[in-house]
Order: sequence, then C-alpha cells, then structure tokens
Amino acid sequence: MATNVIMPKLGMTMTEGTIIKWHKKVGDAIEEGMPLFDVETDKLTNTVNANVSGTLLKISVPEDGTADCLAVVAVIGSEGEKLEAEPAPAAAAEPAAPQTESGNDLIVIGGGPGGYVAAIRGAQLGMKVTLIEADAVGGTCLNRGCMPTKALLHSAEVYELATHSAGIGIVANDVSVDWNAVQNARAGVTKKLTDGVKALIKANKITLISGKASFADPKTVSVGGRILTAGKIIIASGSAPIVPPIKGISECGAVIDSTACLQLDHVPESLLVIGGGVIGLELGSVYARFGSKVTVVEMSPKLLPLMDSELTAMVRRQLETKGMEILTESKVVSVENCGAGGRVHIECPNGERTVEAEKILLCVGRKPNIEGLGLVKAGVKTERGYIQVNDRMETSVPGIYAVGDCNGKLMLAHAAMAMGETAAENAAGGSKTFIAAYSPSCAYIGPELAGVGYTEEQLKEKGVDYKVGRFVTAANGRSLVSGHVDGMVKIIAGEKYGEILGVHIMAPSATELIEEAALAIRLEATVDELVDTIHCHPTVSEALREAALAVDGRAIHPFRCFPNFPGGCVRFVHSLTPR
Repeated sequence: MATNVIMPKLGMTMTEGTIIKWHKKVGDAIEEGMPLFDVETDKLTNTVNANVSGTLLKISVPEDGTADCLAVVAVIGSEGEKLEAEPAPAAAAEPAAPQTESGNDLIVIGGGPGGYVAAIRGAQLGMKVTLIEADAVGGTCLNRGCMPTKALLHSAEVYELATHSAGIGIVANDVSVDWNAVQNARAGVTKKLTDGVKALIKANKITLISGKASFADPKTVSVGGRILTAGKIIIASGSAPIVPPIKGISECGAVIDSTACLQLDHVPESLLVIGGGVIGLELGSVYARFGSKVTVVEMSPKLLPLMDSELTAMVRRQLETKGMEILTESKVVSVENCGAGGRVHIECPNGERTVEAEKILLCVGRKPNIEGLGLVKAGVKTERGYIQVNDRMETSVPGIYAVGDCNGKLMLAHAAMAMGETAAENAAGGSKTFIAAYSPSCAYIGPELAGVGYTEEQLKEKGVDYKVGRFVTAANGRSLVSGHVDGMVKIIAGEKYGEILGVHIMAPSATELIEEAALAIRLEATVDELVDTIHCHPTVSEALREAALAVDGRAIHPFRCFPNFPGGCVRFVHSLTPR
C-alpha cells in the first residue's frame, strides 16, 4: 500500500519548507533511512530520510517548490502500484477581476544590486517588502556583467601567469586552455552568487515576484495579472545596452553584445571592440590574454573618458605593448558580413581604415531601462531618459524612489547598492543622502585602475588651486616582487590646506586600495593625516602614503630612473593665483 511522504515540521516556528533538492527520481528504488530530499527553511537546511522502503511513485512538490508542514510532497509504494486517480478539475469559472493585494510597506521594482539591497535594508528596518524582478535575481551585475566578467578575467590572469613566469623561475610547459572548464567556472560563480541572493531574500522574509512591473498610480503596481499597493516604492530597473545607428550593425552576424561575449563557445581568432569604456576594455583584455587579436575603436581622444587622463594614457601604452591595437578619435561608419566574420569600416584621424574580425563586440554605453514602467501614470518625471531624483533618491513624486543605473547618477553596481540603502532608509522614515563624489570608480583591465574624487581636468574647469603627488609602483617593493612596475599612484590635494581632493591609482589591487582614499575624502582628510597613518610593509598600499609625501616633495623612496618621470616622484602645483 502506498505511503505518503509529508513535509516534516522541523521546528516550533516552522510553517512551510522549500525542497531544494530531490536525491531520487520517480521510479527509483527507496530504502528506509536513505536521503530522500533536502528541505530549506528561513533558519536551516535539513536532509529528510525515507521512512519506508519501496519505489518512489510520485513527486508532488518539485525542486524549488514550497509546501506547508504536513503537506504531501511525494508517494512511496510497491513497484507498478497504481495510485488513486486524482479528482477531475472543476469546470473553469469565469476569470475574476484581480484583487488588489495590500499590506506591503515597500515594493521594490528590480532585483539587481540596487534593488535587492534596498529590499533587504527595508526588511531589516521592519518593513513588509515585496521585490519584483522581470528576469533573474542579481540583475546585470551578477548574471551578465561584473561578476561573470571577473570570473573570465581571473582565468585569463592565471593563464597569463602560467605562460609568463619563466623570469621568476616558474617554467610551465604545454599550458593549454580548457575553454569549456573556463565557461563552467564562470557559470558556477554566477549560480553561487545568485543562489546566495535568493537565500538572503528568503531569510529576510521578502516576497519575491517574477514578472515585469508597471505603475497604475503612484502607490499601485501591476505585475503578471496581480495588483499590489504599498506606501513606498523603489524603482531599481537598471539599464540596457545602447545600439548606435551604425549602418549594417543589425544585419552583421559577427556583431555581439557583452552578454554574448561572455558566453562564446570558443576563443575567437580576432575581436574588434566598438567602445573604449570599461566594459569593452575589460572583455577585450580577457580575450587578448587568451590569444585573440584585439582592436579597440573609441570616438573620444582617450580611453576610459571619465577617468584620469594621465593614468588612462599609461593604460593605453600597456595594452598596446601587450598587442592590442587602440584607435582613438575614430568612428565606425559601417559593418558588413565577410568570410572572416565581419568587416568594419572606420573613420580615423589619418583616413579611413577597414578591419576584419571574427567577432565584433558592441559596447558603446548603456541607457536606463524604464520602458513599460508606466512612469507617466505615477507622475514620475524623467530627464534625457533618466529618472530625476534628489540626493535622498526620491523622485518628483513623494514616496517613490529610484536607484542605480535608471537615475543616471553613477552607473556602477557599488553605487547602486549605496543608493538602495539610502532609498530604503528614507522610505522607512530616515534622512540619509547619497553623495556621488564619495563613490570610487574602477576598471579591471590588466593593470587595475581606480579613482575617487576630482581629476585634474575637473579642478581646472572649476578654477581650483591644487597640487599633485605621484609615486610609481617601480619604487614599491611589493609591486616589484609581483612584477607590476609600470603603475602609479596619484594624489591631488588643495594647495592651501592640503585636503585630499582626488586619488587615482593604477597598480596591483588598485580596486582594493581605493577604499582608503574614498574614506579619506569622505572624512575631509589632509595629506598630512594620510602620511601619519602607518601602512604595513611590504604592501602596495605604501605607494599611497609615498604619493601623499610626494605632494609636498618629500617622498622617502623616489624612483629617479623611471623613464616617464625623469624627476622621480613629481610634485606639481597648479595655481590660478599670482605668487
């Protein structure tokens, strides 16, 4: 006789459980005591063992399905045993009009870094939160942006080290790339991170709804036939790639976006990148390390247009030294199919060029993803496609907030997270502001590059007197050990008081070092205060302190033979006032 398998009640407060894994499938032989399924609650994960022997005849609750305690989740019986037929469903009734689901304190639209962080912070503050995601939890960053790119980059860095370490006595013969394993590692990182976010959402008792949300009015949202209301709503809808009006771009089969570039089934022989921003250079440097011939086309006079010009010029030299071709002040005018993949016609300063490549990566920027949100019905104002917000992340409509790429303040995942926390705290009655100047920017290109605060160009435009200290990594012991001797740390400080106005780093782990600089700017620290902070030896961080010393011409370890800086650790003063 068949025996029902029920969802066990594993604790006093447990009311339901989610089956995250079945160890057996229908038709498998079951022995009493063997693991049958894993169940997850908001507090623990347990393996449930079979309490009878027999054959697994039916699974009623699939993986990722939730069941109330004591509900039937499976049936075990004798092989070939017929189960009682389930009653036929009743005749379909006329569909009822959807009822409004009230009771939410906060609705968050978008489950990327800005959205899921806002949802979690709102829940921490005691709000009843519903999170709506149209695609995959984790957004662009975790699924097809920051994290999968860094996974590929790590594989590329390890390969480069394995093939370029003979100078320090490490000789590796016949090193090869298992591309399927590289891609599996990338996918594995994404799954672990997105599963982790889902667990956090569940642990914080946030209701997760899959679907595309649209405003019906300032406090009402519809999604998949459901209507929800909340006192506060946070928009975190992210961004989408821009597709420029280049002739032939849609017809050429070789053209790919960054998502497709992450998932290629092989390393292309050649890759032409349209766009010299962070995304294009990161992916270009990945494939260049794996052996692709990479060409980058950028319309602006320099790469990474928003970052420090002096350091981006150094980045360009290093990338060119590694074999990448960089074409700045150049414009792609048309693209067409050819035997090699795609043929690209480019207007360059010295005339037109034609470049053929197996793949053409299009990444010229991103635009806010607000189509279909019904912002007009909510009364939310936009400007140039971006949702307008104040420094509290509140839109033109009180109680509606917008964070991350959709507001255009800073299109960076870490900035979106900070905005999400700001919006959630204000939605809960707080008074918190987001200050973009305190948020660092970064690029993982080979030499890591990071910056926070003002650049020299920005200070010149503002008419601010400043002084600069530079320290090259060739004079830093830890950088010398690792072979990264072609970087620099640059500190810009106010001429009169020495307050730190900007820090720009191209060095090993630059993205880890920049947080100290961001904190210094946030606390309005001076170069003297940074100098008085003792740094561990030997570390790359010592270069930050030496650059602070160099602001006033007193670096302890100047490197006077560095070819691009014949004066050693250069002190530079830019003043608009007569001396």
